[in-house]
Amino acid sequence: MSLIENLNWRHAVKAYDPTKKVSEENIDTIIEAARLAPTSSGLQPFKVIIVRDQGIKEKLAQGALNPECMRDCSHVLIFAAWDTYTTERIDTIYDFTTDQRGLPRGRFESYTNKLKEIYLNQSSDLNFAHAARQTYIALGLALAQAAELRVDSTPAEGFSNQIVDNVLDLHKHGLKSVSLMYVGYADKANDWIAPMKKVRVPKEEFTMEF
Repeated sequence: MSLIENLNWRHAVKAYDPTKKVSEENIDTIIEAARLAPTSSGLQPFKVIIVRDQGIKEKLAQGALNPECMRDCSHVLIFAAWDTYTTERIDTIYDFTTDQRGLPRGRFESYTNKLKEIYLNQSSDLNFAHAARQTYIALGLALAQAAELRVDSTPAEGFSNQIVDNVLDLHKHGLKSVSLMYVGYADKANDWIAPMKKVRVPKEEFTMEF
């Protein structure tokens, strides 16, 4: 099926069947779509955390706007961005890139120096905001990949970042949670939005031309 057909199929599921689990093969495919997402300067300044443990989901659900989705979905994917940019983080990514391409380390030094000049002179809050925006590209691709696999999903910002960060000890890893993606299979009897028409503003209102 086409991407547009897949996007028309999917919706933000409001209730999941806790007895149905997504295969690890499908989870890996969804994660791979997120991993291949484009990012600013190729820095990939975030991680995707996969939560399948029910006990951890129960703890995270304490701060969720829809705790039932958190508890009942098969997996919770957490998109967590770097808390700031550092010389070490930038150099690590670019050393890995040059090594993978068979190029000498420092091949892109003039460019990475420009990045450091920008980011290292900004506040951590500004750097985190920039890194956090990168996660949404990956989230969008993960949602599209799930739809292609006919795996139900829900993107979510309705949760306590503090609870997620504390439960998973993300501060220790220099990360802060940004968004969640619930993955699983809908409880068709209780997913109240499923029978409703998919609504988006018309193209004429959605776009502007100059």
